[in-house]
Amino acid sequence: MNKKEFKAIFKKRLAEKYAMEVEDATATELYQTLGSIITDSYSPDWYQTWQDYRKQKQKQVYYFSIEFLPGQMLKSNLLNMGWLDIVEDALADMNIDLADLAAVEPDMALGNGGLGRLASCFMDSIASRGLPGNGNGIRYQYGLFKQKFVDGYQVELPDEWLNQGSLWEVRKESKAVNVHFGGHVWMKKMLDGNLKPVYEGGSKVRAVPYDTGMVGYQNQTVNTMRLWSVEIPEEEEDRYRSVEERRAVEDLTSVLYPDDSNEEGRNLRLRQEYFFVSAGLQSILRHYLQLHEPIDKINQYVAIHINDTHPAMCVAEFMRLLVDEQNVPWEKAWDLTIKVMSYTNHTIMAEALEKWSVGMMKAVCPRIYQIIEEIDRRFVVETSWVHGEELVSRTRIIQNDQVHMAHLAIIGSHSTNGVAKLHSDLLKSVVLHDFYILYPDRFNNKTNGIAQRRWSQIANPNMSRVLDKTIGTSWRQNSNDLRLLLNYQDDDTALDALAVAKRENKIEFANYIKETTGITVSPDAIFDVQIKRLHAYKRQLLNLMHILNMYFDLKNDPTLEIPARVFIFGAKAAPSYHYAKAIIKVINEVAKLINNDPAINDKIKIVFLENYKVSLAEKIIPAADVSEQISLASKEASGTSNMKLMLNGAVTIATLDGANVEIRNFVGDDNIAIFGLTEEEVYRYYQDNSYNAGDIYNQNEKIHRVVNAFVDGTIPNILFEGQEIYDSLIKYNDEYFVLRDFDSYLAAQKTIEVAYLDTRRWRQVSLQNIANAGSFSADDTVQKYADDIWQIEPLFSHNDERGTTHGQYLL
Repeated sequence: MNKKEFKAIFKKRLAEKYAMEVEDATATELYQTLGSIITDSYSPDWYQTWQDYRKQKQKQVYYFSIEFLPGQMLKSNLLNMGWLDIVEDALADMNIDLADLAAVEPDMALGNGGLGRLASCFMDSIASRGLPGNGNGIRYQYGLFKQKFVDGYQVELPDEWLNQGSLWEVRKESKAVNVHFGGHVWMKKMLDGNLKPVYEGGSKVRAVPYDTGMVGYQNQTVNTMRLWSVEIPEEEEDRYRSVEERRAVEDLTSVLYPDDSNEEGRNLRLRQEYFFVSAGLQSILRHYLQLHEPIDKINQYVAIHINDTHPAMCVAEFMRLLVDEQNVPWEKAWDLTIKVMSYTNHTIMAEALEKWSVGMMKAVCPRIYQIIEEIDRRFVVETSWVHGEELVSRTRIIQNDQVHMAHLAIIGSHSTNGVAKLHSDLLKSVVLHDFYILYPDRFNNKTNGIAQRRWSQIANPNMSRVLDKTIGTSWRQNSNDLRLLLNYQDDDTALDALAVAKRENKIEFANYIKETTGITVSPDAIFDVQIKRLHAYKRQLLNLMHILNMYFDLKNDPTLEIPARVFIFGAKAAPSYHYAKAIIKVINEVAKLINNDPAINDKIKIVFLENYKVSLAEKIIPAADVSEQISLASKEASGTSNMKLMLNGAVTIATLDGANVEIRNFVGDDNIAIFGLTEEEVYRYYQDNSYNAGDIYNQNEKIHRVVNAFVDGTIPNILFEGQEIYDSLIKYNDEYFVLRDFDSYLAAQKTIEVAYLDTRRWRQVSLQNIANAGSFSADDTVQKYADDIWQIEPLFSHNDERGTTHGQYLL
């Protein structure tokens, strides 16, 4: 396909679809036209990929995740199909800016942050590796929420991403299944002596799948992300006679993470989890039975991955399907379940290791509770005589009238992995140490990765063009070839070209900031970026305290020679997380104070951008100079913004937490600013209870001044929020050791300033980060999952008959 052919097809399709000329069409109509051409083109490969998997009876992995965060898919699909440059040029010939069409597309924001973005990166990489893999999740009617700031406060509005429908999804009504909730289940003894469950009462809903093609990078593989939407089954219509009753069903797939601060919200979350687990597993089993292979060989054809604890009921539901519906004896079913299931733990935070009350589990999914109860009973019987009652009692699934979902996932799977080396080590030594004693062979590490094509080729075309000219284009296929850039760390031409690309990005982003916030920022300033969920352990508060310290230093001495800084925040706080929302309010009020203080002479600017999401990240990250990765050591499982910012040449300031440890190992101590407590020192504080935030506050003049600013009127309009932050630090002894790490953080920030003022040195550090970022490719990560955990492999080599048209999408 060339430009001339594409323009002819585009105009013809526009005329057929809307009966108009290009000049008369809106951006939305042009976007819909382009999207229909794209989907028509990859659909034959989508069909062929699935047919090939089925004919060859290829073992497939099904990746269960309550979050998927693909963002916008237009440019990603164009890139992976090999069309991006041709289409962009052809549209320009017709006076159409591809960026304007991309802006029409709402983010598919079906996730909260790193968990959902990782799942989407994996979907891209699994397809790009030619691996047989599918996503399974929920088609939320609304995304997480649309964040607005009103008087500095976060306000949550509905994210109505489906208002215009999604042109990438296909409704598969013929693949719908029913999911049963509630009622009573009792076991009836059959003539053959077996027990069969008898369901009385309860209700059922219809789960309808919407499939989205996951286009591999120029390899004609198109996998499937299946998202389930809820409907009322036709035979159940009479049960729902009011709008309120119907709404109660529809709410099941309305929003991600309903407020779980009350019983009603927790009930809804549990129902959501069982809904997509049951629907997905029923769909998988139905497909497997069509292969006409024995049920006791299902582990040779199916791998099911539990992405964090939300889909942990996969273990019990798979047992239900095997035992109740396929009449597989319990012992054989359990053996198959363990072989099929694998689990990724994404956190060491206790609140994320889900627990459900026994009463709620019985009420929502009574048969699942019965199965979990039996799994737990057998676990106790089988392990107590080997490991003793004390260890077994700590690792039981049901204890203290709660069902521990992480325990179910570990006991019921053959693999448990962490997502960075430090995280995996902590799981084995601290968080899940008891389980490591029970199952040492099941634990392994798979450090997270990112879809580097999106975060370089799509997000940062300016840098990508420099890389092409400097090291060739092989890095586009194999991100490890970014290491070729190390040959140019003393080449001023390459260093200058990368610096020019960075400045172009900063100018573009400065214009965006001006348009959206009215704040004027200089591209000559350091763009210092912290983008992630707003959570106390991620320590946006530490960043804010450093900003306040800079502000006070400048107020004391306006002639102070420091490089200008623009501090950029992007973060959403969970709607019920009041402390995080207080921090947002205070950051916004500090921004208002400093941005409007003429005495500062624009040396400091603060920009907190509303509604952080994937498409906004694609604007921020290419422009970043500094990457803030400042969580308390031992709290962040991995992080992925650290990898994206590194890839785009930002210099990392970090604690030795999560994947920051591995970033340091790759770039070297001279090319990263490390500060703060180590995880050993953190745990030592936990063990000896010797931490005293009040002593630090009383003995450190800078800390005393900054902390007092939250309550002494220095910052306007934060009466309650400032007091809440002050109390968290002093009254409640600073849970995340912000005060303890403060001086170390200031020292690291000083090294950033010194390095930035040495222009050539800064450019070399930036180059080192880009060159080593290929080590964090999701392509490599999923290959390790495929080899070590899922045991799946590509169906086709690049040299077979299908590979002869590798990457050619014909219209």
